[in-house]
Amino acid sequence: MGAITPLVVIVLVALFLATSLRVLREYQRGVVFQLGRFWKVKGPGLVILIPGIQQMVRVELRTVVLDVPSQDVISRDNVSVKVNAVVYFRVVDPQKAIIEVENFLMATSQLAQTTLRSVLGKHDLDEMLSQREKLNIDIQQTLDVQTLSWGIKVANVEMKHVDIDPTMIRAIARQAEAERERRAKVIHAEGEMQAAQKLYEAAQVLAQSPLAIQLRYLETLTVIAADKNSTIVFPLPMDLIAPVLNALPKRATS
Repeated sequence: MGAITPLVVIVLVALFLATSLRVLREYQRGVVFQLGRFWKVKGPGLVILIPGIQQMVRVELRTVVLDVPSQDVISRDNVSVKVNAVVYFRVVDPQKAIIEVENFLMATSQLAQTTLRSVLGKHDLDEMLSQREKLNIDIQQTLDVQTLSWGIKVANVEMKHVDIDPTMIRAIARQAEAERERRAKVIHAEGEMQAAQKLYEAAQVLAQSPLAIQLRYLETLTVIAADKNSTIVFPLPMDLIAPVLNALPKRATS
């Protein structure tokens, strides 16, 4: 009987150690409850619990990558699209993450889906396609405000895909082509207006100097002659031939 007692003691000590000792890693924390009431947050390292009196729930502090399933979103201009995203968040307050919500991972996932639909529904399709960075920030800030009471910090939200119906893709392509044609016409009209303005200014300068007009006329003749035409017919300006006509003897009147 005496030989059995040390063995029993050893077994009891081993059971005590197995049920009372916990080792938490650097990225883990333990939310300890004593007789059902919150006691404290422990870790990392070795944690000793009183068996039957204290219980511990492990919480990881590493960033969690949450894939938000594809959601049906109706934009502000009544276009139906499917949008999926990815959310990056982490637990910053283990006590709130365990006490304030039953399953913070599931709660964050459901909240991300509803927030994605509600925020994107306030914007047009063009904004979803061209202003993703702004929309990502809007979703992230909305999520972060609501998860703060759960001890969760939403670090980033990224929309991955915006899937559009094929008929809408063709309509968007036609709209983009029309927009490019409009811009081309506007640029062409602006160029014509600038050219007309420069011609008007040049005409004013030439009008102030008749010799400049004659030099410009001779330069034009040089350009025409460079085309190697066999015959060139051109009018003579009266400013050039008027001195010659005045020098000729006038016919006597009868």
